[in-house]
Amino acid sequence: MNNWSKFFGALLLGCVMLSLYSFVKKKEKFTYVEITTNFGEMKFKLYNETPLHRDNFIKLTEEDYFDSLLFHRVINNFMIQGGDPDSKGAPEGKQLGNGGPSYQINAEFVPSLYHKKGVLAAAREGDPQNPLKKSSGSQFYIVQGQVFDSAQLAGVEQRRLDGCRKEEFKKCLNDPENEGLKSAYSEAMKKRDRELGQELVDSVNTIIAPSLEKYYYTNEQREVYQTIGGTPHLDYAYTVFGEMIEGFDVLDSIAAVQTDRNNRPMKDVIMTVKIVKK
Repeated sequence: MNNWSKFFGALLLGCVMLSLYSFVKKKEKFTYVEITTNFGEMKFKLYNETPLHRDNFIKLTEEDYFDSLLFHRVINNFMIQGGDPDSKGAPEGKQLGNGGPSYQINAEFVPSLYHKKGVLAAAREGDPQNPLKKSSGSQFYIVQGQVFDSAQLAGVEQRRLDGCRKEEFKKCLNDPENEGLKSAYSEAMKKRDRELGQELVDSVNTIIAPSLEKYYYTNEQREVYQTIGGTPHLDYAYTVFGEMIEGFDVLDSIAAVQTDRNNRPMKDVIMTVKIVKK
């Protein structure tokens, strides 16, 4: 086979592979769910990138788990929350938000999935009792949020990076491959050797620098937060597992209802959830 034949053969193979890839991407299947309330319907696409949360939400929906539950916590310009089984038929004034199945779901943080307006995300217990950020088995929230200007967003991003840097720092020191570094750092802290301690901190920061890149917002994400809005301070703290494709007016209407001191709507906002076709 001459060089031209090899060239055209490789070109043909590349075109075939590209076509197959495009075909597979177009054929990717998603599950859609519809949440019906006394304010109207909201339709969501569940993300395949978060299979644990997707499958759990599908399971509960098929079991009619969510039907007749309330959106029990509503904060305008932030989010609306539901999924507490204790909210079904709950008397007026009862404090809600602690109910759910006996299990939690491991966090599924994906850099491309963020808290833009309309996303479906999992509620959870706070960090002190839940350091691994595991999600509630049933409680979820829908982001309404607000628009951020570039300065505000930069501040949120920096605070998030600072928190993530601390977590990555701990992971690095606890990595068995870095045992010598961990020992040296511990010894420097005991002796209060600031010069050596800073030198070791710089070494760790160099090691973890590549892993911090995913925590920076992309240009697309910045644009969304500055135009459509959302709640960026929740990124990498709560798992996002779906996004709204219809019903933003319903979300805004629910978020605007009058609430009591516990953020429970004065008039019940009742839901039913079902799986639907696109």
